[in-house]
Amino acid sequence: HQKAHGVAGATLEVLRRVPGVSAEMIESTCCGMAGAFGYQAETFEVSMQIGELDLLPAVRARPDATILAEGFSCRHQIADGAGRAAMHPVAFLAAQLAERAAIA
Repeated sequence: HQKAHGVAGATLEVLRRVPGVSAEMIESTCCGMAGAFGYQAETFEVSMQIGELDLLPAVRARPDATILAEGFSCRHQIADGAGRAAMHPVAFLAAQLAERAAIA
């Protein structure tokens, strides 16, 4: 979602500033969900085929990674197609801040 709007680089830069976090962007096409598109019976298979082009195999190839995705529908496509939970980047950053505050 952020890549489509040309702002993913800023999020990646912020994530890379978190101590102990190694962030990389998955090079992929659209997740295939496109809002409600992927939930419609007549477009579900197309949605999954689009996800299988790049995104879903890349998520499966990183079983130990924390997966972040800004788009609501992208997070659902990752859950449905790869069986993984993806976090919103802001939720991830909030968890990192809370963890560091608890340690301090």
